[in-house]
Amino acid sequence: MARSVIFIIAIFLAFCALSCIAQQQPCATYKFLNNKHFSSCSDLPVLSSSLHWNYHPLSNRVDVAFRQTGVTDRRWIAWAVNPTSGGMIGSQAIVSFQRTDGSLAVYTSPITSYGTRLEQGNLSFPVSDLSATNQNNEMIIYASLELHGNISTVNHLWQAGPMSENTPMMHSVGPSSPNVKSIGSLDFLSGRVKATRSSSATLKNVHGILNTVSWGILMPIGAVIARYLKRFESADPLWFYLHVSCQLLAYILGGLSGFGTGIVLSRRSPGMEHSCHKIIGIVLFCLATTQVFGGLVRPDKDSKYRPFFNWFHFLAGCSTLILSIFNIYKGFDLLHAANFWRLAYSGIILTLLLVTLLLEICTRWCLPITKRSIPNAMEKNTSTVIAVATMEV
Repeated sequence: MARSVIFIIAIFLAFCALSCIAQQQPCATYKFLNNKHFSSCSDLPVLSSSLHWNYHPLSNRVDVAFRQTGVTDRRWIAWAVNPTSGGMIGSQAIVSFQRTDGSLAVYTSPITSYGTRLEQGNLSFPVSDLSATNQNNEMIIYASLELHGNISTVNHLWQAGPMSENTPMMHSVGPSSPNVKSIGSLDFLSGRVKATRSSSATLKNVHGILNTVSWGILMPIGAVIARYLKRFESADPLWFYLHVSCQLLAYILGGLSGFGTGIVLSRRSPGMEHSCHKIIGIVLFCLATTQVFGGLVRPDKDSKYRPFFNWFHFLAGCSTLILSIFNIYKGFDLLHAANFWRLAYSGIILTLLLVTLLLEICTRWCLPITKRSIPNAMEKNTSTVIAVATMEV
C-alpha cells in the first residue's frame, strides 16, 4: 500500500515537472513547416509570442523568426530592435499583415514617432531574406539582420494591433494592456531575455495619479471648505488654513508636478497629440497660478475694487473646478483606465456634491429659521419679565 502511494505521488510530481518545463519552453519543441531550424528561442512574456534565432558572432548576423499564435482576426504584427534606447522611438521594426485581397505584406519600418502608421522604409542596418507566413492561426516573420558593431545584446520590442483596410492602426496603450509590456533586452549569445517596463508608461501613471489627487480631489475639497466659510460666515482660522492648504497642495502637485510631467510626456511623444487634454491642462495651470498669486494682491475689504476681485476669484475657481473634473475623466479615457477607477473617482465627486448640497440646505433654510426663532424667544422672555415686574409693582 505504501509503495503504491509513493508510486502515485512520484508520477504526479513528474507530471507537474514536465508541465512546468513545457510551459516554460514550448518554443523549444516547435517544428517549423518549412524545415527551418533555430538553435535558440525564447517565449516572450506577453502577446502570445516567441522569438527564435541563430546567432553568427563572426559576422554579427542574426537569423530570426518572430512567431505569434492565436491570430483569429486580421491584424498586424511587428518585431523590432532599438539600437539607441529601450523605448519605441528609434526602433527598427519588421512588420507583417494580411492585405484585404488575401496576400501577405512583410516589410521594414523605422519608428520615428508615436503617431506612426508603420510606413515602409529602410532600417539603420541591412536586412535580408525577409518573408512571412500566416496559417493555422499563427503568423511568423523571418529575417536576417546584420547588426552594426560587435554587440550581442539588444533592446527589442514586439507588438500587434488592428487594421483599417491596408493601414496598421494604433495598438492598445492602457496601463494594464499587454502592449505596454512588450519590451525588453535580449542577448543573442547567451539567450538571456529580460523584460523591462517602458519609462513612458510609468510616467503616464505618475502623471495621472498626481493630477487626479490634486485637480480632481484636493481642489474640490478646497472648494467645499470655501463654501462652508462663505455660508456660515466662519471666522475659525482652522478652516481658513485648511482651505488654503488644500489649494496650495493641489497647485504644487497638479500645477507644478503634474504639469511638468505632462510637458515631459509631450516631448517624449512627438507624434502623439491629445490636443483637448493638453489645452485644458494649460488653461488649468494658468487659472490656478492666477488664483494662487492673486491672493497676494487682494484688495482690502473697504476697497472699491474688492467686489470685482471677489467675482473674478469666484468665476476662476468655478472654471478651474469644472475643467479639472472634466480633464480627469478625459485622462481616464486616454489611459484606458479600468472602470473601478472611474467609479471610485465618481463616488468621491458625488460625496463632495452631497456635502455641498447639505451645506446649502442648512444655510438657506435651517439657519434662517434658527436665527428667526432666537429673537422671537428673546422677545417673548423679555415681555414675560416686564409683565412680572409690572405685577410686582
